[in-house]
Amino acid sequence: MARDMASSLSERVGAISPSATLATDAKAKALRAAGENVIGFAAGEPDFPTPDYIVEAAVEACRDPRNHGYTPAAGLMELREAIAHKTLRDSGLEVKPTDVVVTCGGKHAVYNACAALLNPGDEVLLPAPYWTTYPEPVRLCGGVPVEVLADDTSGFRVSVEQLEASRTPRTKALIFVSPSNPTGAVYSRDEIVAIGKWAAEHDIWVLTDEIYEHLVYGDHRHYSMPTEVPEVRERCVIVNGVAKTYAMTGWRIGWLIAPPEVVKLATTLQSHQTSNMSNVAQRAALVAVSGSLDAVAEMRIAFDRRRQMMHERLSAIEGVSCMEPEGAFYAFPSFEGVLGQTLAGRKVETTLQLSDIVLEEAKIAFVAGEAFGAPGYGRFSFALGDDFLAEGIGRLAALLREKLA
Repeated sequence: MARDMASSLSERVGAISPSATLATDAKAKALRAAGENVIGFAAGEPDFPTPDYIVEAAVEACRDPRNHGYTPAAGLMELREAIAHKTLRDSGLEVKPTDVVVTCGGKHAVYNACAALLNPGDEVLLPAPYWTTYPEPVRLCGGVPVEVLADDTSGFRVSVEQLEASRTPRTKALIFVSPSNPTGAVYSRDEIVAIGKWAAEHDIWVLTDEIYEHLVYGDHRHYSMPTEVPEVRERCVIVNGVAKTYAMTGWRIGWLIAPPEVVKLATTLQSHQTSNMSNVAQRAALVAVSGSLDAVAEMRIAFDRRRQMMHERLSAIEGVSCMEPEGAFYAFPSFEGVLGQTLAGRKVETTLQLSDIVLEEAKIAFVAGEAFGAPGYGRFSFALGDDFLAEGIGRLAALLREKLA
């Protein structure tokens, strides 16, 4: 008798959780396509178009026969050089072009870094709440994600003491991100230095995700760990990309910066995965990272206004509490005051249930905190227009006010 098809397929890949953010966004788009007036807070992408000068560079690249064939697996050397210059400009970190591997977005960079670093059974410290993708490549590579939980009482920032309490002889790496997706938290320089020195002391690799480096607000600043803690550099992989800074999520260009041994492994792996990234997208990214930061400065002004509006309106809802976002473009409110009550005739026990009810009843989409290792919370992107933001949070407030019993 033939075996069940599912049982004969890869257990390792089958164990991966689908991206909750993409799934929620897809559900909202499907309802919208069916004629429903859905407002989506789920997607993690700027609502601005890619700047015109970057688009024009791609158009010109399409016409150039140089971009019609294979290029080096690690990326165009001109782009790797530009990324090295951009890293020095923005982070104060001097790297060589040969330290850079261009990837198909930040997710690809995270996966290739994990593949280069991890052996089966290696433990990776993962501060939670975390971006939904982080634990999956760790598991795919045979590693074990070890969650280190922070909540709003600590500003969603983990301490050295928490990390040390979770360290074992199997600890191989730490995934670190500031500004944070999903919480909007930004670590101070002192906190980053302390964590970096702790990692260096215990020979722990650090994978630091700097994709939101330019999206910080108020008095908060972004600090790059290998710049502030030089002793961590020999065991540090930086992940970054053009997606958030230049509104280029769909162009799929990211990169990792790493020591030569990691670069060699990641490049070899990539040579069999993709051959090379899209040459046209690489040419567009080259213009983006080589140019000014004027476009992101304009976006940041809009995001700053929206984060204040979202924080104010979420905090005004009874049963909801919300830390003011410090970076990125997400708010991460707690719904603990709502859970356990009845909404639209249903008992709400989890934020997963709450997100389903809110989508059905109020036609707004947000991602439940369970996807980020933080039950009781929800992630709301404020990368959408001011009017949509106000309307969406207004619908949520009205639903909770009128139908909670």
